[in-house]
Amino acid sequence: MHTHSKIAGLIVAAGQGQRAGGKLPKQFRMLGGEMVLQRAARALLAHRGIAVLQVVAAPEWLAKTDTALAALNDARILPSVAGGATRQASVLAGLEALTAQTPDLVLIHDAARPFLRADTIALVVDALAQHAGAIPCLPVVDALWHGAAATLSTPQPRENLWRAQTPQGFHFGAILSAHRSAAPGMLDDAAIARAAGLRVAIVAGDAQNLKLTLPEDFPRETSALQERLMDIRCGNGFDVHAFCAGEHITLCGLRLEHTHALAGHSDADVGLHALTDAIFGALAEGDIGQWFPPSDAQWKGAASDIFLAKAVERAQARGFAITHLDCTLICEQPKIGPHAPAMRAKVAAICGLDIGRVSIKATTSEKLGFTGRKEGIAAMATATLVAQ
Repeated sequence: MHTHSKIAGLIVAAGQGQRAGGKLPKQFRMLGGEMVLQRAARALLAHRGIAVLQVVAAPEWLAKTDTALAALNDARILPSVAGGATRQASVLAGLEALTAQTPDLVLIHDAARPFLRADTIALVVDALAQHAGAIPCLPVVDALWHGAAATLSTPQPRENLWRAQTPQGFHFGAILSAHRSAAPGMLDDAAIARAAGLRVAIVAGDAQNLKLTLPEDFPRETSALQERLMDIRCGNGFDVHAFCAGEHITLCGLRLEHTHALAGHSDADVGLHALTDAIFGALAEGDIGQWFPPSDAQWKGAASDIFLAKAVERAQARGFAITHLDCTLICEQPKIGPHAPAMRAKVAAICGLDIGRVSIKATTSEKLGFTGRKEGIAAMATATLVAQ
């Protein structure tokens, strides 16, 4: 994966979407209580590697587009730019606007695909390590026929045929150059890339990543969305680490000076370990020890935010939003209260959440047990996940 590459997202939302019906272009219609464009933007921004997001809209819809995007409250979103008469012209307008941001990679996504999942984005980005372009595709599984006048004429082989999806990812300089020199009327960005001689990889598409096109798509997907939103998960985590010789501890991502350290294979952050296990528990995907076994030397002394970030990544890949995290630290010392706001901010940043969705609090065991004897610290956590 391009861990140090600057990745730009580009959402094309300049079409009129007339086939979908309705009084508004489909990207501005509501779906499950949220605008289609907002859902598409939020889905792309869920990928941590996205540094900036550029949206292209029809000139007459620029103000509405910016208002809708402002509601997402994400500093990575750039002011929208006007598109052209065709999708191809709109993409070029977006690419030209992004030149000032000097990205290394760009992910070009259709606003009408609001159900994009994080694992699809990750597959595209990873493929760009070896290829100039990459797009998610689904194999054609239905029988194909030519036909005229409502009757079948000739069957067509379906082997090696693919249904292209978005986001279509490219090295920025290469696709910008290809678009600038492309002939009009090209099928999509992959076609423009291939015409310029660029190698485009196929990665696994997602049946859920469909494009809203026809009037019947909206009631069907609204119903499906409501069914998915009924999937609410709650997981809990518990962890303990003993004190050992040292001069600081790490709690909920915060380094605190202390009379002792906490013993553990990693940095022994008991709070982040409990939160990580809570998320894995909600997903029914095991525990922190299975994902990051203490027997593996690469995790020796590792910062525990790596573990929590992985759990968040798995939640996104499974199509879940983390709606709330609650962690209770159990100890006599150090005093947690003065540090709780900074801990909440740290956990929120790791998880990509608003701080209002993160709770960090503390209690003592009334001088009973190992925590009461100041032999260590315990933590318990709860995570609430809702299917998107």
